[in-house]
Amino acid sequence: MTENAPQDAVTTVGDLRRAVDRFVAARDWYQYHTPKHLAMSIAIEAAEIMEHFQWHSAQESIDLLADAESRAEVADELADVVIYCLSFANSTGIDLSQAILAKLARNENRFPVERVKGRLGDQA
Repeated sequence: MTENAPQDAVTTVGDLRRAVDRFVAARDWYQYHTPKHLAMSIAIEAAEIMEHFQWHSAQESIDLLADAESRAEVADELADVVIYCLSFANSTGIDLSQAILAKLARNENRFPVERVKGRLGDQA
């Protein structure tokens, strides 16, 4: 994790959920925010992130983010993914923080450090 993310240090998940809620509610979009539509939107926006790196080597994908314009484009796509994820949580009533912490706890058992450190988890 980088230390140059000052907004992340002060903005809570709840703050972001409320901001997304205000945006969606003001436009009367909750009527369209079904689990199906939001899940599809998350996948579509994630594919738009992938598109930036398609056909690039691992190192080229790292280097791409050194370019300010490319980095801003990828950041916009990442924001779209997270906004749709927060919309999904808002629309379904899923406690995102609880879900993440529970998943990390399950993954602690699934991928113990002593077995997977420095290796991809599924290869352990």
